[in-house]
Amino acid sequence: MKKKMSENEKQQIEEKLKEKTKKAKKNVKKTMEEYKSFAIKGNIIDLAIGMVIGSAFTSIVNSLVNTTITPLISLLTNKVDLSTLFISLSGIHYNTLAEAKEAGAITFNYGELLNSLLNFFIISFTLFLVVKYLNKLKTRTTKAEENVKKVTTKECPYCLSTIPIKATKCAYCTSDILDREEKENGKEWISYKC
Repeated sequence: MKKKMSENEKQQIEEKLKEKTKKAKKNVKKTMEEYKSFAIKGNIIDLAIGMVIGSAFTSIVNSLVNTTITPLISLLTNKVDLSTLFISLSGIHYNTLAEAKEAGAITFNYGELLNSLLNFFIISFTLFLVVKYLNKLKTRTTKAEENVKKVTTKECPYCLSTIPIKATKCAYCTSDILDREEKENGKEWISYKC
């Protein structure tokens, strides 16, 4: 026999359902906010831009290899096209790759492998040049920052802390520090410690 629920029990169940629904919505909203902050971070956007540029760069390199470098190599190698070089693994000799494929022979297409290796070396060498240039720029920036730091700071002769160039008292050891002009005029470094 089924027991009939009272109105009070129905209200309690409805309240629990509303509470659970509200909690689930809150969790979903929190998760979406976390995802949004993750996706909008610079690293993810930089990665996406890098992927798009990388795929575009790959098509440029493939075009360069297929339209320029491969024809030059075939010109130097008595008009041999790298992409048509193959070895028939069935033991039967075929004059062309198309003929071997038409016969259903298993082939090792080492010409395509050579083209892929050529693409790889072009891409890796280009990336090497880009990274080398960026490192050079970074080194220049670091040196410039060091020069600015040297111009705006000096070293306390007592505690060897870095202090502003215009400081007359060290913030670390509280020693009085004379200017260069005063030192050149014969005055010595004087330290007054409390």
